[in-house]
Amino acid sequence: MTAIVETRALAKTYGSGETAVHALAGIDLSIESGQFVAVMGPSGCGKSTLLNMLGGLDNPTDGEVAIGGEELSKLSDDALTELRRHKIGFIFQAFNLIPMLTATENASLPLRLDGDGTANDKANHWLEAVGLGDRLGNRPDQLSGGQQQRVAVARALTTDPALILADEPTGNLDSKAATEIVGLLQQVAVKWGRTVLMVTHDARVASYAHRLLLMRDGAIVGDRQLDGTREAPYRALEELDLL
Repeated sequence: MTAIVETRALAKTYGSGETAVHALAGIDLSIESGQFVAVMGPSGCGKSTLLNMLGGLDNPTDGEVAIGGEELSKLSDDALTELRRHKIGFIFQAFNLIPMLTATENASLPLRLDGDGTANDKANHWLEAVGLGDRLGNRPDQLSGGQQQRVAVARALTTDPALILADEPTGNLDSKAATEIVGLLQQVAVKWGRTVLMVTHDARVASYAHRLLLMRDGAIVGDRQLDGTREAPYRALEELDLL
């Protein structure tokens, strides 16, 4: 299978001298197309920094990041913006929906910014796919937290990206809604063939992924294939003393 994500000796340091913080400490990583990968580790271990590097939202201090075979450091600012718009979809803990816009308008926003005349049709297709076909005209304040996150998932998919980066996508949800959203992300990978990289603090949520990356002090200290059982992430965390 094709690697959609590749990093080589990826490092990120904030500050210098005695106050330097080594957020990433030389990460080598390869993720194949269609994989659902969860990233876990204690607060401050570098999970979100890794996501930011893969999304081209921050520049590494050393090393390389390639998305779909394109090395990000070799792209112009305009080309990097194009790659982020069309190859990567982002899902955040806080939903990041615009309050005065409907579900359709929120989900279609990336395409409308590109001048796509079929933006609303594409947005409605994905909103229906994620179970919101009867909520197209609702604003965020008329939707539950789980429904708002479904709009965010649809928005991430409208540009037909190869990679979905999800940073604590269930962090603001109750357990029932969290289960529905992570099941939807599993579907994004399995049914719709997208690569999903999800940062989470919840081992139960991580258990829906195919693969678990465990981080500590800016490094990947564990890389496990998951078997679909709810216990598998807990065992991996326990073995590496990360609980």
